[in-house]
Amino acid sequence: MEDKVIKAIQDDYPEDFAHCYGCGRQNESGHHLRTGWDGEHTVTIFEPNPEHTALPGFVYGGVMASLIDCHGTGSASIALHRKNGHDVGDGAEPPRFVTASLHVDFLKPTPQGIPLKALGTVEEIHPKKWKVNTEVYAGETLCARGEVIAAVMPDTFLQKK
Repeated sequence: MEDKVIKAIQDDYPEDFAHCYGCGRQNESGHHLRTGWDGEHTVTIFEPNPEHTALPGFVYGGVMASLIDCHGTGSASIALHRKNGHDVGDGAEPPRFVTASLHVDFLKPTPQGIPLKALGTVEEIHPKKWKVNTEVYAGETLCARGEVIAAVMPDTFLQKK
């Protein structure tokens, strides 16, 4: 398994929109999740820290939900960016998405100390809404599945300066 994503859509988000706790590079306390394209799927690699523990030896479910959430919005951003004729890292500003819906199914306890790999399949359901189905693996073990409905971030999210 690759241990990191080289070209991540989050690296191209404008400074004003890079503060998300899950995927924002500007959030010093955040997870710094990074989503890229890998063949037919999107991918995010994340190794939870010891403080992300539910019970000794296992990852807290909220961290898993956060991984699926940010992987979903990042995947939708990559998909629309590609539809618009761009690639990650080409200098064009990608569209920014927010979560309209998040559903997570926990299938097996997620062990600590193993990098997690989120793999996503993206489907456009409306010009401004995309569905991302994600599977999260710890090694070869499928630990969780999730679905994110991601919506293009409305202009009302822009703060007036």
